[in-house]
Amino acid sequence: MERIAIFPGSFDPFTVGHESIVTRALPLFDKIIISIGYNSEKKQFFPIEKRIQWIKEAFHNNPKIEVESFSGLTVNYCQAKNAKFILRGLRTAADFEYERAIAQINKKMVYELESIFLLTTPEHTPITSTIVRDIIRHGGDVAQFLPKVDDPEAYKLNL
Repeated sequence: MERIAIFPGSFDPFTVGHESIVTRALPLFDKIIISIGYNSEKKQFFPIEKRIQWIKEAFHNNPKIEVESFSGLTVNYCQAKNAKFILRGLRTAADFEYERAIAQINKKMVYELESIFLLTTPEHTPITSTIVRDIIRHGGDVAQFLPKVDDPEAYKLNL
């Protein structure tokens, strides 16, 4: 049976920390589906289509990675994709507590589903999508915090 992991998140934007988690998890799985969750009650900074495009570009040479969007419960999405694993990155103890609670509820809902946690590397620990959005909002250079893309203007906003 194929080992499929779902890496869910809003990825608004997808950072080098996210990229590192996926890259380091590749040896563990046959396929990783980076899944951008859609929440109609949450304000988006970048359109989902752009986020999908950027993530696909970051992993364009890797056939083990797919990028999609989804709505609804992650456990239902996992079942629809025949995924038995949810991949998550942990930066801090607070992340662990939050992710542990979600993982335990997910396990209660779908017993076969396992959550796999990878610690971020030390250099990526302070990088969050929230901080990166703030830098972008104020016209700062975020190149070192985001995966390389072909278009150097890609992450600039037309505010």
